[in-house]
Amino acid sequence: MSGNVFVFGSNEAGRHGGGAALYAYQRKGARYGKGYGHYGESFALPTKDHGIKTLPLERIQRYVTGFLVYAEGNPNITFQVTQVGCGLAGYSPADIAPMFVNAPLNCQFDTAWQPFLGDKFTYWGHM
Repeated sequence: MSGNVFVFGSNEAGRHGGGAALYAYQRKGARYGKGYGHYGESFALPTKDHGIKTLPLERIQRYVTGFLVYAEGNPNITFQVTQVGCGLAGYSPADIAPMFVNAPLNCQFDTAWQPFLGDKFTYWGHM
């Protein structure tokens, strides 16, 4: 498997109704009812719970850690990470971006996160 995978903020219920989640559902193969994981050309990363309430940072960190292990194990895939948690979930880049500081180099990030992650990574345009 190779190619680009769109990483977006989701909810644990997998209801992809707005923002980057809706885009992933409509265009990148995200599956309704699947709130975490790699489906099609997307990777759902929960920032909200089953009731669509924002998850605490510690719980988001656990999901991010799982994603980073997955990305490390799939070096032939480029993961384009959106500003997960910084839209509908309401967190700031300063809250979320540092969770990705140890990401493998096959992860690319929104340019808004560069001040928090430095020059180690590749960045792409704001979504």
